[in-house]
Amino acid sequence: MKTMITVAPTGAWPKKQNNPNIPMTPQEIVNDVYDCWKAGAAVAHLHMRDDEGNGTMDVRKFRETMKLLREQHPDCDIVINMTTSGDIYATDETRVEHVKELKPELASFDCGSMNWQHNALFINSPQFLEMSGKLFQEVGVKPEIEIFDAGMVYNSLYYVKKGVLQAPCHYQFVLGAAGGSAATVENLVYLKSLIPEGSTWSALGIGKGHVPILLTAIALGGHVRVGMEDNVMFGPGQLAESNRQLVERAAQLVRLAGNEVATPDEAREILGLKK
Repeated sequence: MKTMITVAPTGAWPKKQNNPNIPMTPQEIVNDVYDCWKAGAAVAHLHMRDDEGNGTMDVRKFRETMKLLREQHPDCDIVINMTTSGDIYATDETRVEHVKELKPELASFDCGSMNWQHNALFINSPQFLEMSGKLFQEVGVKPEIEIFDAGMVYNSLYYVKKGVLQAPCHYQFVLGAAGGSAATVENLVYLKSLIPEGSTWSALGIGKGHVPILLTAIALGGHVRVGMEDNVMFGPGQLAESNRQLVERAAQLVRLAGNEVATPDEAREILGLKK
């Protein structure tokens, strides 16, 4: 079988003091995405940082990054997946402005609200979810349904019935976030059991759950996400040298399991995307 590797190179919170190798600027992100594509990543999940290194939904940063990627690496056919949740203080309109303008092939659809890191609120109101789900359909962007706990799966089933989401759906299980489900094998098996037949899915573990969830997802026949958004370490006491290093390990594990690493076009076929 073909296994898709998604790389999430930067996220909204790790800083250079957490790992000096994390990309922050549009140019650094572009360099990382290209290196990860060459190493086997089929999908790039993109967050942006402002000039102080904080997460931002500023459409200008997304625009600059895509311009640099296309101009400097026209051969790079990696699937682009843009976040809609890179800043918990952004307005609903700001969270989707880049989707309207740039029309990435995928964009995140966080299917519920939660306490974020036990010190803030991560709000995805019913109004925002209905608005963004309908917008994605209008502009031809496939939602990546991010799942932090079981209730979010049940929310997604409701939105499929309501027509806000269209089957077959693609799910991204995010395990290990403070305020969400822990990164355990048991939780991943349970969450996988809830999604509709015919869905595609991927999984990630944050921090120390990174490798256990990576191994479990491969064993269960799912797809995987790696990158310094989720984990700045390569191993105990060892900082990741690059996002490429994390992609190369995932690709090696995929092959050791007897699977093949999906190319971007194979990922498009799996996800039902048009190039």
